[in-house]
Amino acid sequence: MASQSQKDTLPIAVVFSNLFRNLPRLMLTNLLFAVPLGAFFALFWFLTTVLPLSDMQASMLMLLTIILVFPFYAGVVKVTAKISTGEEKVAVIKNYFFAVKDNFLRFLVHGVVLYVVVVFSVVSVNLYVNLIKQNSIFIGPLIISIIIMILFLFIFFYIPVMTVTFDIPMRYIYKNSFLMSYGEIKNNFIGLIGLFLLLTFSSTLLIACQGSYIAVIVVTAILAALFVPAIAAFIIHSAVYSRMYEMITDKSSRNQEINAKIDSKLNERKKPAPSVDREEYLRAVRDFQIDESIPDDEYIYFNGKMMKKSALLKLKREAELSVKD
Repeated sequence: MASQSQKDTLPIAVVFSNLFRNLPRLMLTNLLFAVPLGAFFALFWFLTTVLPLSDMQASMLMLLTIILVFPFYAGVVKVTAKISTGEEKVAVIKNYFFAVKDNFLRFLVHGVVLYVVVVFSVVSVNLYVNLIKQNSIFIGPLIISIIIMILFLFIFFYIPVMTVTFDIPMRYIYKNSFLMSYGEIKNNFIGLIGLFLLLTFSSTLLIACQGSYIAVIVVTAILAALFVPAIAAFIIHSAVYSRMYEMITDKSSRNQEINAKIDSKLNERKKPAPSVDREEYLRAVRDFQIDESIPDDEYIYFNGKMMKKSALLKLKREAELSVKD
């Protein structure tokens, strides 16, 4: 996490400091991602040239790039999340490929979800824009569609980074991301403004090259290969990561108080599990290795959930005693 010197500095200054100090690492991360991105994009572009497709069908086919390339985005997320928190000397290649390998299937699912969202957004906006030409009453549905698009964008601020950071079930990743999409609206809009500035800067460069078709291609290739995806991820994580981490790990006193009340209610309602399931659970508890250097009030991931070390140690002792009995 951020160092003490960073905590005493204005947040925007910390962001720019992390960005410029780690620009070479961000560029390397972007380049690693650009290789599969370019390969899959070229594949689907080639298919659109040889298959008899309408413009809409060709667009849907090109968008399939999202699904196949998204597992590789896990590496971008992992590296940029570390950089955004101020971690020094992040090992780009090691973290990138570890994240891709460790999160491949989950990010493939996220890619399918994102593809559906993007297709829905494109179709909806195009539909209502065309209908508005016939009747202005469709301005309302268009606005609603745009709001839904922004909501989904905010959800995907959290889904990737939550996946690479926490070992929690997919349903909780989507649930927490949905809740934070409107519950953390201030940080979400800060991230959105950052993305808008990045888009404005990139667009300005392209507009400046309008006199030369080759220059447009070269600048677009440079932006895609070295800058835009990684810096976009860095901007998002700089805006939302700290608060997301705090919420998931229940670091704030308010969340600890709520967590204590929930634990109390669960203990009151706790029922014994079926014998077979309980045996498997106890075996997993006994086999789980706990780092003794971790403070007792810190959270540890076990069996898809976060538990305090003290609670997990208690379970481990009970599990060991059950074997002796």
